[in-house]
Amino acid sequence: MTAVTVNNIIKRYGKKKSVVTALHGISFDVKKGELFGLIGPDGAGKTSLFRVLTTLLLAEEGSATVDGFDVVKDYKEIRKRVGYMPGRFSLYQDLTVKENLDFFATIFNTTVEENYDLIKDIYSQIEPFKDRRAGKLSGGMKQKLALSCALIHRPSVLFLDEPTTGVDAVSRKEFWEMLKRLKAQGITILVSTPYMDEASLCDRVALIQSGHILSIDTPQGIVQQFGKKLLAVKAGQMLPLLQALKEHPAVADAYPFGEYHHAVMKGAGRQELEAYLVKRGFEFELKDAEPDIEDCFMGLMRDGR
Repeated sequence: MTAVTVNNIIKRYGKKKSVVTALHGISFDVKKGELFGLIGPDGAGKTSLFRVLTTLLLAEEGSATVDGFDVVKDYKEIRKRVGYMPGRFSLYQDLTVKENLDFFATIFNTTVEENYDLIKDIYSQIEPFKDRRAGKLSGGMKQKLALSCALIHRPSVLFLDEPTTGVDAVSRKEFWEMLKRLKAQGITILVSTPYMDEASLCDRVALIQSGHILSIDTPQGIVQQFGKKLLAVKAGQMLPLLQALKEHPAVADAYPFGEYHHAVMKGAGRQELEAYLVKRGFEFELKDAEPDIEDCFMGLMRDGR
């Protein structure tokens, strides 16, 4: 069954000559109980799309449903059924942890006690600080409080807009473990992130750039579509090396990737590239590389798909 349907959504901002199109005919479906990732950099359109789906913005064209309800006609019903955690911490800074949670429970005509079993694994980690003001919490604790507030009314669909931005690596790992447990309880989860490594933690992902969907598939399916020889190269002078790689006719694309540069080859061409770099005077290390989601994203941008 389908939990979310997006059909040719177009969203624009501004008027007349200053119009900016944030979403260019976005379409996809999310299955019930799926953990679906929207992966892309800042400015790609992720937040605009989530705000349309949670009835906070109106699209200029297209249609969408959440749990079978239209985002325009049935917005009141959708607001009862979805949980939304925006990218920026938006809870009440001057209220305590407990006061924030009680407040959001009251809005949805429920109580913390009624749905505590859903949030206990998350909330129990911050419950010792229940009397601390939300503005005094660490990034990871704010994240857990915001997620608890988004879940307190037991939503069927959960929207998380860049939930791990600005938190440490340990908190990021803990957060994704929490999402797996929520998914096991049957909640459909849509999560947006600029971190390509988080794509592998989703059931399916949509790669988005400048308001266009580049690809939708399982993380493994996207990687399998890469289809080109990939080399990793590093040298003492990385900037001149990058320029040299881009100038070689056998290299389709080259870009920084951690401590290496990745070179996407038009054909085999390894020996030819090695000879070229030697001739250019580089002392370098070159090895075969396995593509990941980030390589695929760069390739899709390069190919203009």
